[in-house]
Amino acid sequence: MGTSARALIFATSLLALMPVNAYAQNWPDHAIKFVVPQPPGGGFDTMARLMADKLQQQLGQSIVVENRTGAGTRAGTDYVAKALPDGYTWLFGGLSNIALNMGLYKDLPYDSLADFKPVGLAMIGSYTLITRNEAPQKTFAEVMAYAKANPGKLTYASAGKGSGQHIAMAVSEALAGVQMVHVPYRGAQAAYQDVMAGRVDLFFDSTATAKALVEGGTVHAIAVSARKRLASLDKVPTLNETGVIDFAMESWSGIFLPAKTPEPILGRMRQEMAKMMADPAMQQRIRGIGQEPLQLSPRETDAFVRNEVERWTKQLRDAGLTGE
Repeated sequence: MGTSARALIFATSLLALMPVNAYAQNWPDHAIKFVVPQPPGGGFDTMARLMADKLQQQLGQSIVVENRTGAGTRAGTDYVAKALPDGYTWLFGGLSNIALNMGLYKDLPYDSLADFKPVGLAMIGSYTLITRNEAPQKTFAEVMAYAKANPGKLTYASAGKGSGQHIAMAVSEALAGVQMVHVPYRGAQAAYQDVMAGRVDLFFDSTATAKALVEGGTVHAIAVSARKRLASLDKVPTLNETGVIDFAMESWSGIFLPAKTPEPILGRMRQEMAKMMADPAMQQRIRGIGQEPLQLSPRETDAFVRNEVERWTKQLRDAGLTGE
């Protein structure tokens, strides 16, 4: 056993011996690390920083967003799963690293349901399929018709194999019965650069990131993966409205803690999360980035996360999609 592992066990033992109510009363007394398992500039990062700004005002302590990348979203997520459960290491958890990874990877180093406790979910949203403004195919029907007539000619970007962007496009591709080429990137920024330069054709990115570029006329929006048309992108049809495929995929995100975090700290965190989500200004900011705010009770949150993990695990395995 290495020195770091022994130190972690010792520190955890001390934490267990300390009266948790007294410990929670003093929490937080130093900076908090908020781990985002994707690079800066993407949807994960945008939403995490929005929450961090608000919660550090409420808690009176600095919240440092740390982009811990590697192995898709797995490295950063596993880092928090194994972190000291003292309330000072948070995970930005969402559809991709909490639900999709459970169905994609048989050797996943963490278990989303056993290794984490959800503090709360802040927002739910969609993905927006975009292309360069000069692309000849402007609608989803035109894209899929071209892809069917030209197998392997169209390319699509994602923030990595197994990411939400990848799954949204891969499932759409499978349902439409077409074959395209997946081009994984390390983050959204690099993918957008290549889409706009014409080096890759399509990108099904988080609406939270895509919205500003669509509204600014930098890229062209083809469709959204939401169940109903978005008020913020009201001219862009849903996948179901295109008449080509019957599919909806909504992303969600929030804060997760290591499973053994003391209940008083978890309870305090849930109170602060509820306070944040009840703030009309925060709700407006969330809608401003193309997402919808969520206000769920702890019981509703637990049930929602469990249902999403179980649903996507079955759906991905039934479809034969893997992250390897």
